[in-house]
Amino acid sequence: MKILLTGANGYIGMRLLPQLLEMGHEIVCAVRDETRLSVDKETRQQIDVIEIDFLEEPKKNVVPKDIDAAYFLIHSMSSSIQDFDEMEAKTAENFNKYVADTQIQQVIYLSGIVNDNNLSKHLQSRKNVEDILYQGDFKLTVLRAGIIVGSGSSSFEIIRDLCEKLPVMVTPKWVLTKTQPIAIRDVITFLTGVLGNEKTFNDSFDIAGPNVMTYKEMLHRYAEVRGFKNWIWTVPVMTPKLSSYWLYFVTSTSYKLALNLVDSMKIEVVAKDTRLQDILGITPHTYKEAIDLAFKKIEQNLVISSWKDSMISGRFVDNLEKHIQVPKFGVLKDYKQVKVSNPEEVLERIWSIGGETGWYYGNWLWKIRGFLDKLSGGVGLRRGRTHPNKIFAGDSLDFWRVLLADKKAKRLLLFAEMKLPGEAWLEFKIDEDNVLHQTATFRPRGLRGRLYWYSIVPLHYFIFGGMIKNIADQKNANQ
Repeated sequence: MKILLTGANGYIGMRLLPQLLEMGHEIVCAVRDETRLSVDKETRQQIDVIEIDFLEEPKKNVVPKDIDAAYFLIHSMSSSIQDFDEMEAKTAENFNKYVADTQIQQVIYLSGIVNDNNLSKHLQSRKNVEDILYQGDFKLTVLRAGIIVGSGSSSFEIIRDLCEKLPVMVTPKWVLTKTQPIAIRDVITFLTGVLGNEKTFNDSFDIAGPNVMTYKEMLHRYAEVRGFKNWIWTVPVMTPKLSSYWLYFVTSTSYKLALNLVDSMKIEVVAKDTRLQDILGITPHTYKEAIDLAFKKIEQNLVISSWKDSMISGRFVDNLEKHIQVPKFGVLKDYKQVKVSNPEEVLERIWSIGGETGWYYGNWLWKIRGFLDKLSGGVGLRRGRTHPNKIFAGDSLDFWRVLLADKKAKRLLLFAEMKLPGEAWLEFKIDEDNVLHQTATFRPRGLRGRLYWYSIVPLHYFIFGGMIKNIADQKNANQ
């Protein structure tokens, strides 16, 4: 079967792609930016990739005519506070137009559980997208899920951050709202199970795990599974805005996502429909089992995708390729180089930079910079990195975004997503003479940008000098 996979570089899409390939399907990935698709070379050779921005007016002859089915995995909740519902409606309308001239038979849409009479803006938007897709010339299958628990999922990482960092919590009253979490493994099983299944055509199904619990109970159960205790008190005085700031500063979520999540967390998300379990013969995992499975992936460094790598987790709003050419004029630079005797080992250290490894010198200064960035509304350091020593273009790396990760050319190029009065690049490259080049480039925005750069030149002298020295020297790097 030939399948169009939209949102292929998102959290769900990256999990679904290898499963579909393993089932023997021919996959066409639809992404806004082809350079952003974080797959290895072997996977890239097995798929076709087309670039589509579903917010723009549809172009003809972009989607192959012989598509049999499609997955609609596009959403905009994290990219906007005010108008994400309009954006999601527009993407659904344009999707219908894109596939109108194809032979497509089925579209599978992953939505949210919408059983409460008083829906949040987020859930109402998902329901609206569902209604728009039903107008398309194809058979629609809608899977409505609640909180998805898995390594790298936004819900799991928020719960993890809260429990691991705050053993004592004073929380808003929405933690008493009931929900029904589902393991990411079960979500993928349902998504693949309904493919081509005529019993699921033109119908909507709730999918959820067996446990109905409050968010407070989820936090307590997480701590229990991890072997520690936590204490939680609820107060009625936290406004949605204060609650959003609380999530933003304690967890790795963006403020826009936090605000939209808080709006949704006031609504009960409980399944009322278990028909699909019977149709497909699936027994979903418990919440405890979902946590155990997530940590097995984390401990084995097998996290395939993370919500933190999505563009909407940072401030990147345009194409990666626009920033790959580092400007040469009107910029300020800190350039250092050093001869290395073990280029392959040095390359491995470069590919391991950030996250738990840190930045090889003055990590406490990097943490302060991340904290200040978080205070000013930036991403801070909390995103870390998805894998300890694998990097793909488009990945988030603390408060940087990977523009280019070419191990064969021995070059890594990062673009800053921190709040700055200008634009910043950080590049590492080992040339054919085994010389390591480290270049920090800053394009200031007016006088304020230049004042910012010159005010931190003394810090750059120590930080960048110590960093290249420790990257080049194994003994220093381990200190």
